[in-house]
Amino acid sequence: MKLVVGLGNPGREYEQTPHNVGFRVVESIVVSQAVRLKRRFRFAARTVTIDWDGQEVMLVEPLTFMNRSGDVVAPLMRYGGMTIGDVLVVSDDVNLEVGRLRIRPQGRSGGHKGLESIIQSVGGDGFPRIRLGVGSAEPGVGLVEHVLGRFLPDQEPVVRQMVERAAEAVRVICLQGVESAMNRFNGPVTDGTGAVKGPSGVS
Repeated sequence: MKLVVGLGNPGREYEQTPHNVGFRVVESIVVSQAVRLKRRFRFAARTVTIDWDGQEVMLVEPLTFMNRSGDVVAPLMRYGGMTIGDVLVVSDDVNLEVGRLRIRPQGRSGGHKGLESIIQSVGGDGFPRIRLGVGSAEPGVGLVEHVLGRFLPDQEPVVRQMVERAAEAVRVICLQGVESAMNRFNGPVTDGTGAVKGPSGVS
């Protein structure tokens, strides 16, 4: 079994914030598979298990708030008899421009509190992750205000496309491996229509 964890904060007020793009990826997969997430009080999470071409995958949205994401991941790993390599984490990244994906087989948290919590709880950073670019804060805007704010209207088409690409990247990682997904998705940012953006979008 694979464990796919989309990071975010529970509550309607956080739904469209940059910090919740991990949730949006999980929800995109859920819609495409015509299933529903179910609240699991035992694990403080919403989960659903799907079958992707014979690969069993548990999709997870932690309900502990971002800074305690690891409190959900570690118990679910034990419950499913999974190793750290069976976990895939999907999160936001303020160091990437809006629309860009960065897939890595392992690595440090980069200051992301949700990733830090998971690394501490599972005892290592050897799990693959997909990071979705949400851009840096505007001058005079704090980091927390930025990630808990809203995307600009002209950014939303690119964000939606980024979420869809990340959902497809999840499928590729689960079925074909991280390297295959890195080759396909660690590429240019598009403008929401599929056209590649200018020099800043070049990988």
